[in-house]
Amino acid sequence: MTKPDISIVFRALNEEKWFDQALSACRDQKLDGLSHEIVLIDSGSTDRTIEIAEKHGCRITHIAKSEFSFGRSLNRGCAFARGKYLVFISAHCIPTHDRWLQDLVQPLVDGQATYSYGRQVGHEVSKFSERRLFNKYFPEGDAIPQEGFFCNNANAAILREVWEQHPFDEEVTGLEDMVLAKKLHQLGHKIAYVGSAPVTHVHEETHKQTQNRYYREALVLRDIMPEVHFSLLDFVRFFALGTALDLRAALKEEKLFSHAGEIVAFRFAQYWGTYKGHNEHRKLSREQKERYYYPAQDKALQKPGPTDKDASRLERKAYNRP
Repeated sequence: MTKPDISIVFRALNEEKWFDQALSACRDQKLDGLSHEIVLIDSGSTDRTIEIAEKHGCRITHIAKSEFSFGRSLNRGCAFARGKYLVFISAHCIPTHDRWLQDLVQPLVDGQATYSYGRQVGHEVSKFSERRLFNKYFPEGDAIPQEGFFCNNANAAILREVWEQHPFDEEVTGLEDMVLAKKLHQLGHKIAYVGSAPVTHVHEETHKQTQNRYYREALVLRDIMPEVHFSLLDFVRFFALGTALDLRAALKEEKLFSHAGEIVAFRFAQYWGTYKGHNEHRKLSREQKERYYYPAQDKALQKPGPTDKDASRLERKAYNRP
């Protein structure tokens, strides 16, 4: 059997709500003489995720919940995939046009980079503050190659031969993309940001799930960037500034009344999770790891004021962007 040029690798756990749209968009891609397959590595879905994948002709493999980590699941998916170019996309991310895949892998095809990642835009169901973060840190323009090692596997591609030499860290609780990107950057590899390859990223997390996400990512960020510290004073400053900027933006868009409470809650969850992750020095128990790895199962104006320029350094620190 002829091997495909590109393997699109999805990780999933109970992703039926948006998965069909994501797979349909991937199937409809127009490529310049390249072929592609879609691979799913599933970690125990009990909804229609597997059924939807089978309907779209995906090749499916599995990882036990007891074995799951973000890096390990990706490594298993990459080993199962057959393509020269390995593409990663979240099961709740939907490519916005039919040239997304070609644009995303083009820097790898042209030898301009070995790891690329594309733009992310928020969905209408996403939190107001998160949509602003997407707009700020995933702009329209390309950077091929970019400076620094920021990367995000919700919409990314890597050369298979590079992954084989440098697989993802299987022990980190998040940011496995940045851990690898930093290593590759130090070795002289180029990383490309492809603004012309956007996906709509649908986040429907509770505020507790948002806090958990920033918490587990901060646990890793303090190892990636040990020079970055996040004190209680930083939490107070970032929360106040981020909230103020979002409230001002919502007022300008005439959405203040409908989004004010959500903005305060999101920014608190973001910065409190970041603070805890930077300052709690302990190993995660198995129960805690399951909660952080599987967040969906966790129940639980024109007046003078702060400016985006003032907030830039602070938000980069809290949003895990170098």
